[in-house]
Amino acid sequence: MNKQPSSSDLDIKQIDPTLYNEDLAPLKPQDRNWGAFEIFNVWSNDIQSLFGYTLAASLFLSYGLNGWAVMAAIILAGVIVMFLVNLTGKPSVKYGIPFPVMVRASMGVRGANLPALLRAIVGIFWYGVQTYFASTAVALLITALFGADNGSTFLGLSGVAWLSFVIVWLFQIAIFWQGIERIKHFLNWAGPLVYVVMVVLMIIVWFQAGSELLPAVSTIFSGSGEQSGSSLGAFLAIVGTMVAYFAAVVINFGDFTRFVKTERQMKLGNLLGLPLNVAFFSFIALIITAGTLVLFGDALTNPADIVERVDSLPLTIVAALTFFAATVGINLVANFIPPAYDLANLFPSKISFKIGGLITAVIAFFVGALWISVISQIGVPGFVNALGAIVAPFYGIIVVDYYLIKRQHLNMQELFSSAPSSAYYYVNGWNSRALIAFGGAALFSLSTVIVPAFESLGGFGWLIGAGLGGLFYYGLMRQFKAVPAPAV
Repeated sequence: MNKQPSSSDLDIKQIDPTLYNEDLAPLKPQDRNWGAFEIFNVWSNDIQSLFGYTLAASLFLSYGLNGWAVMAAIILAGVIVMFLVNLTGKPSVKYGIPFPVMVRASMGVRGANLPALLRAIVGIFWYGVQTYFASTAVALLITALFGADNGSTFLGLSGVAWLSFVIVWLFQIAIFWQGIERIKHFLNWAGPLVYVVMVVLMIIVWFQAGSELLPAVSTIFSGSGEQSGSSLGAFLAIVGTMVAYFAAVVINFGDFTRFVKTERQMKLGNLLGLPLNVAFFSFIALIITAGTLVLFGDALTNPADIVERVDSLPLTIVAALTFFAATVGINLVANFIPPAYDLANLFPSKISFKIGGLITAVIAFFVGALWISVISQIGVPGFVNALGAIVAPFYGIIVVDYYLIKRQHLNMQELFSSAPSSAYYYVNGWNSRALIAFGGAALFSLSTVIVPAFESLGGFGWLIGAGLGGLFYYGLMRQFKAVPAPAV
């Protein structure tokens, strides 16, 4: 049933230009060159952003929990995400297809455009926002080297800020225009480098704080913050928050695992990159935060604030380059590669992976440029978070369809066929049962974002929405289970 397809099985015999281009086509095993290290670096770049550091550090301070409980919650979240992505990554390792092609099996060859478009909108929006945040690191570097500008602004950005924003925007285009190999090399370089700098910063802080550091760590670990509700509720809230942080990559993890040679390498990369990586990174964040408590009298969770307090030119230069690399890394992983594939899936004959990336970058330019003056002021992030919650049920639908309905067997030829008789054509290319399952589950996951009474479930909205999507889909589709492919 679960035998590996041969290279000839992955050759698409009948080319339908409305469903096929070379970037969407199944990637043959001999053309894949990613291993566990590359998957580890996908996760390294995902967590090692400015926001990722601030989130990890603040979890020890915000919930009033014992530090060991916080660390256990963070590790548990890493294990849960590892389990989730092992499920979504496996079919793409087997067949070499990206997320928008994979989702055709459950949503229909035309219906797949719905989750792809929603995921693309979310990705493009955050791509613009993260481009702006990466530019603040470049602005920090320019100001440290050449001094501040005259202070005049346009759309809320100074001259240095505009220069920095354009530099980052062009730098990202230069990377992805050279293809997925160049992106892989950047991630492989950025992930370990950020870790080295973080460890060095931790050692410096530890050395400067001296014997006072461990008592400060003990203070944080004692759970002296303001705690509301039960300890179990706080523990689960941390788990839900961390899972939600990774949710953007969970649903379309196949966009990365299609380049991996074996399922074993994917699982090893996920093990190293999720529970172990998140635990170690959180430990670093904890030590540095405790050090700032000793050195400055405040527990600082924003790395930029730490650099500003230290007031050292060499540290500012190194930190600015590190923040830049880390934020560009997460942008490529979570917000560029997915929309590039998703847009290519809409019009394969017109839009390639590169063109999809260029469209992403152009739209994102205006999002980032207007972030300070307009977008952050009018509640658009809430709208995009709502879209993110709406996407959650597709995870459950995809997983239930592949493992329980299709029994881990997909027909590659028919995933690229719009013939009315093909397996994934359903009704005019749309699976109406999948749409009903999606609609029912999306109503709930959306309510956790916009209905005040459900706010307490916000951290779990993604998980519950995904679970309901899968449950509804199975209930509607169980009579259509595929006969397992004969063993060879």
